[in-house]
Amino acid sequence: MANLAALVLVSLLAHTASAQQAKKVPRVGYLLSGSAPSPAPARPISTVETFRQGLRELGYVEGKNIIVEYRAAEGKFERLPDLAAELVRLKVDVIVTGGTPSIRAAQHATNTIPIVMANVGDPIAQGFVASLARPGGNITGFTILSPELSTKRLELLKEVSPKIRRVAVFQNAAQHSLTMKEVEKAAKLLRVQLQVLEVRGRNDLDMAFEAVTRERADALITLANTSLRMNARTRIPIVEFTLKHRLPSMYEGSEYVETGGLMSYGPDEMANVRRAAVYVDKILKGTKPADLPVEQPMKFELVINLKAAKQIGVTIPQSVLYRADKVIR
Repeated sequence: MANLAALVLVSLLAHTASAQQAKKVPRVGYLLSGSAPSPAPARPISTVETFRQGLRELGYVEGKNIIVEYRAAEGKFERLPDLAAELVRLKVDVIVTGGTPSIRAAQHATNTIPIVMANVGDPIAQGFVASLARPGGNITGFTILSPELSTKRLELLKEVSPKIRRVAVFQNAAQHSLTMKEVEKAAKLLRVQLQVLEVRGRNDLDMAFEAVTRERADALITLANTSLRMNARTRIPIVEFTLKHRLPSMYEGSEYVETGGLMSYGPDEMANVRRAAVYVDKILKGTKPADLPVEQPMKFELVINLKAAKQIGVTIPQSVLYRADKVIR
């Protein structure tokens, strides 16, 4: 009888352990370079809320069948390594993040936990993946780069201001080796001279502004740079400079236009964030990140600010306005 009771007890314990394992709730880490998510949905909709929507569409409910651990640097990029390390210590099943500084922090924190890049510039040049088709390591996700972007941005600038001959380009060489080549090709086709300026952060802006003024550039383009775009301390001065000097400007993200800039043309980054939830789902179900190709954008948005156009004395052609996805009046 004693042996039988022992066997029954062992069986019950095994069944209980198996049931607990079956009920294990997956844990996702979300590393943010900006602010922490608010309890209520943000307006305009935030990247976090978009990711949450993507999870809900796949049947996930936070706190029930999935847990998301949010860690936010609040714009202080030096905090990112510690926050990434904290997520690793929590033994999350996958880390979601976007932007080069955040992805770099996650990459340095782990080479085993899968990392999904919600949005990134050139992941190959940054050393995040071996190739778009075959990422190769523990990182995959979505790039905001597309070959036609550079040409299209310059074309739109020329349509709005046909007389431009010299365009200042704010770039971060460490991030845009491939993008810059495309910009140069587009400039040659459109017979536009480029004034390429290295702008990585706030400390570079004053020298860049002086150079633009000195060389008399008559338009400005910014290449994808999360450090500039998502930080009001850099984004606002850039927009104010173009308005003060009446420079037609083309930006990579609508944040600039909402701040008062003239135009932006770029990928629908929120679509990438929503797709990041799909990749998280696949990874949680057993797919390796190395087997998930890095996807390029499929949808692009043109945003125009007519207030800015009036302020710098530019008339936006109807042919351009008709193509706009959003017009700020």
